Amino acid sequence: MTLQRFLCSLLRSPAAVALVVALGAAFALASAWFFQLVVGLAPCPLCLDQRLPYYAAVPIGLLLALVGRSRPEAARLGLWLLAALMAVDAGIAIYHAGVEWRFWEGPTACTGTAPPMVSDIMSALKSTRVPRCDEAAWRLFGVSMAGWNALLALGLAGVAVLGATRRR
Repeated sequence: MTLQRFLCSLLRSPAAVALVVALGAAFALASAWFFQLVVGLAPCPLCLDQRLPYYAAVPIGLLLALVGRSRPEAARLGLWLLAALMAVDAGIAIYHAGVEWRFWEGPTACTGTAPPMVSDIMSALKSTRVPRCDEAAWRLFGVSMAGWNALLALGLAGVAVLGATRRR
């Protein structure tokens, strides 16, 4: 069986598509946690926001994979929800990448444009480094983690849409 035939047959099963999206979301979360815990790159607030749709997509995708075997039409409807979650995540990631490239301003809480604080908190801030949303902490081939996340989320949204619209 060729790869193309395998992928086409996979897309015909809403349960399999839901599982693929759930695994893709789990991969994204595992990657984010790897960079945070192993590599030591602390996430900025926008990075943390990008994780939220994945946290929802993993259990929803797994549930749809279980339900999809006996109720494929229900799973197809659920795939639209997964597509929407991944589209939201892609939107956050594109916004974040635009902030990193200085196409637009980001939230004042994480771009260094917030007014300085003048209380006892100031001494605590001297020893704490808050990650900035407008500085890419890591890039591969010139693309930041936010950019790679946008590509992954768009791909998973596309897979979910294909799975929701394909018939046996």
